[in-house]
Amino acid sequence: MRELQVVNATELANAYAVAQYAVGLDGDILPLRVGEPATDLEAYWPARRYAFITAWNPASQPPSDTTNQAADAQLVARIDALGAARQAAWAEDGGGQWRESGWLVANLDLPSIEKLARQFGQAAVLAWQRGEPVRLRMLLGRPADAPEAMDAAVVAFTDWVE
Repeated sequence: MRELQVVNATELANAYAVAQYAVGLDGDILPLRVGEPATDLEAYWPARRYAFITAWNPASQPPSDTTNQAADAQLVARIDALGAARQAAWAEDGGGQWRESGWLVANLDLPSIEKLARQFGQAAVLAWQRGEPVRLRMLLGRPADAPEAMDAAVVAFTDWVE
């Protein structure tokens, strides 16, 4: 398991919460947003629970594309070994400065998703139950300044999981 060291977990949570996430299904691009239900996705690809996970940029440090692609292939193998359905997905900032590939996974329990994320040096995943808003799950201890330094809407849909 990779050691994850984050300089400012609150800033990282804010960045993840406002990032743009999407999944491509049969040529359609379906957006995911923290704090919003994923109604179109759920109608298109029914499941009980969903999660977005990536193996790219562990510890928020971008390695080479080759390293990211190798980690992604390992993540795919582990998701497939768990028997979970997956669809290609991605995350990006609104300014086009950052983008990384990931996977939307259906019906994999939270402990398994969080274990995979930690194994690949990730600080967070998105996870939610069908019919509920998308939640950001920070796999870090909650900083003392988190409530004051985060937008109230972000705080309401962010879980801090150590």
